[in-house]
Amino acid sequence: MGRFSTASQKLRSARVVSCGVAAVVLFFVAILPLQCQDSGSLRGTVRDAGGNPIARATIQLIVSDAKQPKTVLADAQGNYVFPALHGGIYVLRATMAGFGDAEISSLFIGPREAKNVDLTLLSAKTPAAQPASTGAPRFFDPPQFTVAGVTDTTSLGGHGSDTIVRTRETLAKETVSLGKAPPSSAPVANQSEKSLRESVERTPNNFESNHRLGKALVADGKAAEAIPYLERAGELKPDDYENTYELALANAHAGNCARSRESVRALLAHHDSADLHHLLAEDEEKLHNALGAVREFQRAAELNSSEGYLFDWASELLMHHAPEPALEVFTKGNRLFPGSVRMLIGLGAAQFARGSYDEAAERLSEASDLNPKDEAPYLFMGRMQFVESVPTEKVVEKLHRFLELQPDNADANFYYAAALWKLRKGPEDAATVGQVESFLRNAIRLNPKFGAAYLQLGIVDSEKKQYPEAVSAFRAAIAADPEMEQAHYRLAQIFRLMGDAANADAELRIYDRIAKQSAQEAERERHEIRQFVYTLRDKPAPESP
Repeated sequence: MGRFSTASQKLRSARVVSCGVAAVVLFFVAILPLQCQDSGSLRGTVRDAGGNPIARATIQLIVSDAKQPKTVLADAQGNYVFPALHGGIYVLRATMAGFGDAEISSLFIGPREAKNVDLTLLSAKTPAAQPASTGAPRFFDPPQFTVAGVTDTTSLGGHGSDTIVRTRETLAKETVSLGKAPPSSAPVANQSEKSLRESVERTPNNFESNHRLGKALVADGKAAEAIPYLERAGELKPDDYENTYELALANAHAGNCARSRESVRALLAHHDSADLHHLLAEDEEKLHNALGAVREFQRAAELNSSEGYLFDWASELLMHHAPEPALEVFTKGNRLFPGSVRMLIGLGAAQFARGSYDEAAERLSEASDLNPKDEAPYLFMGRMQFVESVPTEKVVEKLHRFLELQPDNADANFYYAAALWKLRKGPEDAATVGQVESFLRNAIRLNPKFGAAYLQLGIVDSEKKQYPEAVSAFRAAIAADPEMEQAHYRLAQIFRLMGDAANADAELRIYDRIAKQSAQEAERERHEIRQFVYTLRDKPAPESP
């Protein structure tokens, strides 16, 4: 209002001829800047399941207090935009003749937020668009969620500090890595490979010779080397399903994902099989079509509810920041495969992503009980404990068992030391501090490049006011990992306490540089690993297994 009065006084002093015109001009001068400052925007692209843009799709944006939805048509590249939006919760819907609808029922757009949401419309004839029950003899009821789109992951929000966010992302990546199992068949023995090569040399135009050698090389991890033999076999027998599949698999493993995807789609036209959908899912993920990937992972699990296919589907959801859907699939998978260690680990990681730390600890404890010699559950527990002020009693108990079973494991020594450090009663608790130091030194002895162990040892020395020892420990941590932010920061603090301002300032400058680079790298990764936008149906919370 003050801006309006000042502007109107200036206009009157300038003797503007028309008060009506002045009032109109004045209204836009005063109001439009405020609208520009507070308004958000929404844009994105509408594609089909293959990632191709859908031109002329109808996109509606609906807000509860509006009488009519905002409606736009996608352009020739499938792009749409809604500018100048008030902050609030919207319903976003995309429709196109011949395709199923895509809808996001609760899309929040904040003031001044420029949100990007891509939508995928499934063809009415696409197998993935059919009810899950049509090809799921062992699987559970259709999932109680719908993944409708993807958006930039610029701010994950959620529970707690940046440390928690980074831990959540790390655990999601490590959960996915549990699904990267080695080839099911044993590596080809040198003599066997030699005989297969000799067979191809003797009969270079024989289908079986080329096919068997190519398949053996794929199984042995030599995908690029296998491709020429499988291509030759394909020329000799173009309609052979197994050879075409092996060639698609070889191309996928060799990084030729677009070529692999093309082959798989051709096979799917005649064979609606789980292995094809799973391979297509892997291709789509590598080609940065996350929405297409998750739908193919789902279809593979519907057709064959194997432990591996369920795990990969759930892991894909978790990787793209959809913890509730991931939790649902991991929970169902755990019921079907109660003896799967990695399914329980995934369940724990999903609980952690939701901020349910106690439940996460329970699931990981159960995973460690299934196979106490498997280090994976302990490593997840060890990483999770760093976001809690005090680790749970069960976590400490399991980490102690890890150390007892594997006393020469550097990680076992380090994580148990970290747990004890959090349980100490203060600097006066000399007995616990002594144990911590002992286990940390064991970890360093077992792994002289263990930067995190040096860092923790420096923290212990700092609390004991043994500053020269702390300096040595932090410098050793930096030598092991020059980009370790906390080592530079804590070293700067010790130099400050010792009165060495020059070295303190130098370390702080290094810390600031690394912290900035780390934040930029994290932001880049979050843009690459886009976040699923999903809708949950009304239902009770997932039950614990």
